[in-house]
Amino acid sequence: MEVQRIMVIGAGQMGSGIAQVCAMAGYDVALHDLKEEFVSRGIGVIQKNLHRQVTKGKMTEEEVRKTLNRIKPSVDLQHARAADLVIEAAMENMDVKKKIFVQLDEITPAQTILATNTSSLPITEIAAETNRPEKVIGMHFMNPVPVMRLVEIIRGLATADEVYQTIHHITEKLNKVPVEVNDFPGFVSNRILMPMINEAVYTLYEGVATKEAIDEVMKLGMNHPMGPLTLADFIGLDTCLYIMETLHEGLGDDKYRPCPLLRKYVKAGWLGKKTGRGFYEYQ
Repeated sequence: MEVQRIMVIGAGQMGSGIAQVCAMAGYDVALHDLKEEFVSRGIGVIQKNLHRQVTKGKMTEEEVRKTLNRIKPSVDLQHARAADLVIEAAMENMDVKKKIFVQLDEITPAQTILATNTSSLPITEIAAETNRPEKVIGMHFMNPVPVMRLVEIIRGLATADEVYQTIHHITEKLNKVPVEVNDFPGFVSNRILMPMINEAVYTLYEGVATKEAIDEVMKLGMNHPMGPLTLADFIGLDTCLYIMETLHEGLGDDKYRPCPLLRKYVKAGWLGKKTGRGFYEYQ
C-alpha cells in the first residue's frame, strides 16, 4: 500500500508531535481538530520544536520551511477523504474514539488505513465499529513524540498482514522503532508502567515515604530518568486513572485497582503539570 497523505486527528501534545515527525519524513499532513485555535496552537508547538532543531544545528531554516509547508490545518473532517492514512490521537476515551472511527469509515475511501494512537484501549473493539476492520490498526507513539523512538504497533483481531507491513514501513520511515504487540489492555508499555505508577501512589497513600523520597529511590536506585510520581504528573493523573481503570476492567484482576489517592486527586482537578498541580506544584 502506498501512503503519501496522512491526516492526524487531535492537535494536542501527541497529535502535533505525530504530525511533526510525519512532515519531517516527507509526508503531506493534515492536522485536524475541532477548533481553529486548537490547530493553531498545535502548529505553533511544531514551529517552536523545529526552530529549536535549527538552534542545535540539526536542521536548516530551509528544511524547517519545507516541513511546515507540508502541514495543512483542518477543522473539517471531510478533509479525510484525501488521506491514505488517518492517525487518530484524540482523548483516551473509548466512546470518543468509536464515534470518530464511525465517521472516518463513512468519509474515507475504502483503501484508507485507519490507525489509533490509543495507549491502552482494545484495537479490535474500535475496529468493530467500522466496515473495514482489516484496515484498522494501533500505532502507540511515546511522549514526547519527536524524541521517543518507540512505536507499539498493535494488530486488531482482523488486521490484514498487508496493513501491518505498511504501518511497519511507515514507522521506520519516521525514524522510529516499530515493535509488534498483541491486542491486550495496556499493550506492553502501560501494562507494566501504569501498575508501577499506581504502586508508587499507594506507597505515598500508605505513608511509607514522602513523594520526594519515593521518586529519589526510583531515580537513584533503579536508574529511572524521573520518579514515578513526577512521571504521572507529566502524563496527566486523569490519563493514568483511565488507563488503570481500563486494565482493571479488561483483565479483571484486583492488582490493577486504582489507588484511592489517585482518584481523589483527579476529582479535585489536580491532574498534574497541565493544571499546575498534581503530586507536585508547577508554575
